[in-house]
Amino acid sequence: MLHKITNLTVRDVRFPTSLEQHGSDAMHTDPDYSVAYVVIDTDCGLRGFGITFTLGKGTEIVVCAVEALAGLVIGKSLEEIVSDFRGFYRLLTSDGQMRWLGPEKGVIHLATAAVLNGVWDLWARAEGKPLWKLLADMDPKQIVRCIDFRYITDALTEEEALDILVKAREEDQMLKEGYPAYTTSCAWLGYSDELLRQLCTDALKNRWTKFKVKVGADLEDDIRRCRLIRQMIGPSNTLMIDANQRWDVNEAISWVRKLAEFKPLWIEEPTCPDDILGHAAISKALAPLGIGVATGEQVRAPVSSIAQVNIYGSYPFLYLVG
Repeated sequence: MLHKITNLTVRDVRFPTSLEQHGSDAMHTDPDYSVAYVVIDTDCGLRGFGITFTLGKGTEIVVCAVEALAGLVIGKSLEEIVSDFRGFYRLLTSDGQMRWLGPEKGVIHLATAAVLNGVWDLWARAEGKPLWKLLADMDPKQIVRCIDFRYITDALTEEEALDILVKAREEDQMLKEGYPAYTTSCAWLGYSDELLRQLCTDALKNRWTKFKVKVGADLEDDIRRCRLIRQMIGPSNTLMIDANQRWDVNEAISWVRKLAEFKPLWIEEPTCPDDILGHAAISKALAPLGIGVATGEQVRAPVSSIAQVNIYGSYPFLYLVG
């Protein structure tokens, strides 16, 4: 069965999370967690579902961008797409007119992510597997063939990527030990101390060991909240802090030094996500304190992530977001 794609629809779905400050941070004080929700229909009745994340206002713009991409998807078969997934990615990101809106960043990239997520979901459903299992069962060569290496081969070749995947964790080990993760849900910036304590208590009962705290709006408040969280989770669990791009470079260095007593593993997004040299300067200044820098969540183009790797060298924390 070819699983020919017959339609692609998209909806603007929003949740009023700002009412109780869920998801709040120093830069995004009133987020309404939302998605552009894509549904891909096929001639055999199988459907794929994909989303891209937004904060409320502007989701309608992402929806328009998804609708603009739909014509590149409708009429193709799933088999045609998965046989050359790299080519399909390039089709979506290299349209001679729409790429001017990116390329590979901004609203058009968010729209592309929703479509690609829907196709991945469709592929997994066609195989009768959850998506993680589809990926786990893939031969490393097949995974590499899905990746577009344009612009990044000076830093990462297909051969090097294949070598990394061959050495990756085995599925049995993953099932036994789980996948490393942290929780941010305990310490959104707008939460009261009472709620922080309750959520930390609940997370510890659920065996969480890594906790991220939103910082950056008020230094004295950050000191108080970090002290509270550290007291709640104890010295053996991991604490990270996240400023969501709030500071200038020198301000970031000064601010985080004042939080060093709480032993954060990293400061995430301390400054403008496009300031690669600024992140490198912050990383160098904080390294003697044992504090790393995490970034990449807002870096849209793959070449920017590779530039961060090149400049940071052995830098330990980098988000790679598709």
